[in-house]
Amino acid sequence: MRNSCFRACPLCEAICGLELQFEQGQLVAIRGDADDPFSRGHVCPKGNAIIDLESDPDRLTQPMRRIRSGHAGGEDLWQAIGWDEAFALAGDRLAAVQQAHGPASVAAYLGNPNVHHFGHIAYLPTLLRLLQTPNLFSASSVDQWPHQFVNALMFGHQFLLPIPDIDRTDYFLMLGANPVASNGSLMTAPGIAKRLKALTARGKLVVVDPRRTETAEIASEHLFIRPGSDAMFLVAFVQALVRCGAARTGAYSGRLSGLDEALTAIAEVNCAGLFEQTGIDPDTVLRLAAEFYSAPSAVAYGRMGVSVQAFGTLCQWLLQIVNIYTGNLDRVGGALVNEAAIPITGPGTSSGKRGRWRSRVRGLDEFGGELPVSVLAEEILTPGAGQVRALITSAGNPVLSTPDGRNLDSALAQLDFMLAIDIYINETTRHSDLILPPASPLTQHHYDLIFNAFGVRRVARLSPPVRERAPGERADWEIVNGLGAAYAAASGKSWKSMLPPKAMIAAGLARGDSGLTLEDLEAAPHGIDLGPLRPSLLSRLETASGKIEAAPPLLLAELQRLTQRFDGNRESATLRLIGRRDVRSNNSWMHNAPRLVKGKLRHHLLMHPQDLAARKLEDGARVRIRSRVGEISTEVMASDAMMPGVACLPHGFGHDRAGARMTRARLVSGASYNDLSDPFALDTACGNAALNGLAIEVERA
Repeated sequence: MRNSCFRACPLCEAICGLELQFEQGQLVAIRGDADDPFSRGHVCPKGNAIIDLESDPDRLTQPMRRIRSGHAGGEDLWQAIGWDEAFALAGDRLAAVQQAHGPASVAAYLGNPNVHHFGHIAYLPTLLRLLQTPNLFSASSVDQWPHQFVNALMFGHQFLLPIPDIDRTDYFLMLGANPVASNGSLMTAPGIAKRLKALTARGKLVVVDPRRTETAEIASEHLFIRPGSDAMFLVAFVQALVRCGAARTGAYSGRLSGLDEALTAIAEVNCAGLFEQTGIDPDTVLRLAAEFYSAPSAVAYGRMGVSVQAFGTLCQWLLQIVNIYTGNLDRVGGALVNEAAIPITGPGTSSGKRGRWRSRVRGLDEFGGELPVSVLAEEILTPGAGQVRALITSAGNPVLSTPDGRNLDSALAQLDFMLAIDIYINETTRHSDLILPPASPLTQHHYDLIFNAFGVRRVARLSPPVRERAPGERADWEIVNGLGAAYAAASGKSWKSMLPPKAMIAAGLARGDSGLTLEDLEAAPHGIDLGPLRPSLLSRLETASGKIEAAPPLLLAELQRLTQRFDGNRESATLRLIGRRDVRSNNSWMHNAPRLVKGKLRHHLLMHPQDLAARKLEDGARVRIRSRVGEISTEVMASDAMMPGVACLPHGFGHDRAGARMTRARLVSGASYNDLSDPFALDTACGNAALNGLAIEVERA
């Protein structure tokens, strides 16, 4: 006999509602929760893969201590130990490293999955503050810092993030985003394909991307653009908007500062070589601008493709200038900030300050309490005061997900001590001296703190445990409490254990103004719909002036850097590399789930047929790809979905490192994108990694 439980999916940004079916205590089937008011029965392949993760024999369930072989070429051994012993070992070793070398000698890296579970995102910050180290890193600086940084400069808080009102807009200009594959990312939108098709039925979706992506396939119009030139396109677009008519900023009267200054600076940028630089001609830009300007409602949005490039911050600013000029910021059908039931903005939250300290070796600025992860390897490898000698990673695999992964791989092997909070021995955690594996998220209370706040609709849902934890397992929050207590005891500091998730969630709801209580959420197993997005940004601005700051000096300076980069510069014959993701594999650890790796291969380098012909390569050939920092080998696939001069490689592959123990993943073909990416290629405005637009050479292997 089967029984069903309901909760939100813990594996991706769409937070789809799931119905989990059990037989005699075993999870046997998963389907979309038809009664979830947000996802309405939608579920992507990752939801069904929870069955694989729950039964994965490679998944760790108890602390593991690495016993080093002691001789070259020898294989390290892993020994299971008890939780009390593991906490004491971690606390003693971390405290000893700091006592000998100072607070900065311990660093921490948080991977993307941390934001997917309340037991990580709500608890880890307290532990990190206890360490008192400046060397904090996360996946955000290879992902979304340009968004956060622009929000902080313009609106006063890094998470006052304008979300496309996708269900009510008439015109959607989308740059460098593929939500059909990503499920929305910084635009939580379950069932995104249906939402986009509804949009194209009533209005228009224009996708600007160097690849004809899955999203571009269903768009009203797709335009190829050369990697890294999006800022020039957007400058020309703003100039064209000005030609279309006056700014529609009446709704911001008295609450908008610097727009004229921003427009003057944008007007001074020379766009005479636009087609040569971007691949898009001025007449097309003017046509699109006229359509956008005349649409009843419209929104401009850019995601990974524009974030992880040299001018990512400038792109995010220009997108907001487009929305402001046309009156579509903080407007129904335009871009609206979500009012989350548990607020992540306002008093007591991290607004996103910058430059309070700098990295030791390269002198890069901190942002939001973190340093750019591009400097992590050099902070480990460079001797001297403040050298990183111990590292904590949580739900992260930076060897595969951050720039110059091979160099970081080598650096991790030189640490005095490494601690990982993780469920696998992967390409990164294989260097750990100790791994602490959290219990399944299905055994823990969860509230999606981040992605509810980025939703295209206001919703709230509590996910209760659907099965009991085994006696020897520990929840995420229990691991953090255990580490905090052990480290405090060893270092002579104080630690107050944090309350269980239910109490923390209840306190978070009390801080908001939704009126919801924990009891309300417990009584609504499918979630609660709080209504569509609504204008709220002007009442929530946290800038010192209380106004939208349209002309931050740093971004005006970025316009000058853009001019220097493109002035008189024509695109060379250099092949440029961009990334991609698949709906089945947005994180490297998902390659250990049979349901997600079955079917066609997805690791190929994609190139336009004429680029293959120019290099005398044929479809399916084994090729060598070289960048400034490294080289890899993989198979190439001809694709007319690629813009000529552009090659495309997925990230999250490269499971051939010795010592990693993910049985299924090791059988997955593919090389690591980040063995090619350059730690010195940065968006200099905020420090985010510029992973897209890398110059590469491709030849027969």
